[in-house]
Amino acid sequence: MALVGFAACTVSASAEGPVPPEASRVVAITFDDLPYASDRSTASPDAAIAAQRQIVSARRRARVPATGFVNEDKVQALGPAGPRLLTEWNKGLLALGNHGYSHFDSNDLDVAGIEKEVMKGEATIRPMAASSDRSISFFRFPYNHVGDTESKRMAIEKLLASHGYKLAASTIDTSDYLFNSAYERAVTERNKAMMQRIERAYLDHSRVQIAYYGELSRKVLGRDVPAIMLLHANRLNAATIKPLLGLFRSAGYGFVSLAQAQTDPAYSAMPTVATKFGPMWAYRWARERLIKVDGRREQEPPAWVSAYAGETS
Repeated sequence: MALVGFAACTVSASAEGPVPPEASRVVAITFDDLPYASDRSTASPDAAIAAQRQIVSARRRARVPATGFVNEDKVQALGPAGPRLLTEWNKGLLALGNHGYSHFDSNDLDVAGIEKEVMKGEATIRPMAASSDRSISFFRFPYNHVGDTESKRMAIEKLLASHGYKLAASTIDTSDYLFNSAYERAVTERNKAMMQRIERAYLDHSRVQIAYYGELSRKVLGRDVPAIMLLHANRLNAATIKPLLGLFRSAGYGFVSLAQAQTDPAYSAMPTVATKFGPMWAYRWARERLIKVDGRREQEPPAWVSAYAGETS
């Protein structure tokens, strides 16, 4: 979104070999709200399984690394299917991350409450990772809220470090949750023409946002830095994952893991910016460096998408 406030699938293991990126630009793909994100009555095990199958298989065939950030309450809500859907994210080029027990807002909690969310969020993923000799290295806060006051920001930074986490950054946002809300309505209404229209609009918007955020990072930091794409594990991204990855290739990007992306010096520390909002990292870097940027230049999703998403069916 624009700056606010201050301007179960099987794929052979051989398909998992990484492809070293030859491009000068690279991007890490991340998905929030695993196992499945939906704001309508479509968050059934069958819908979640179908979405995960599409996302995982398309990403694996393309040999693209990805990190999936898990809400434990969503795992539990899906019953036995919940943990099963995460097993595919615990192998090969896929990795699990912690997104908290619930989709909580750190602005509304004290540090003790935040710590409880972090620890409860490990219930399924920590032992699952350990069973494969893996670790859970990254935590991403819902809404990208990482401290609405300076004291809380510093406490959050210390808290994550004490639990062995790195803060997962994000540099590209496409408001996919809004497009997905509209898409879910079209699915519920079995309106295939509207589904296709939303898919096209989403990909068009994503193309613009990829270019915008790349330019913004170069303006603020003076160079290309590894981009980190923020997506959600929803029905729309399942339907469009192949062309979405294609947008990055067309823009000259190669693919790396989140861990690889965040080895860049730009990510060596959390931005020292306290805000109640959740802007992408280039906006935070700009404020930290006292560089003026005009967030109004960022394109918003089409008004008709917002209207359709917000209307009751």
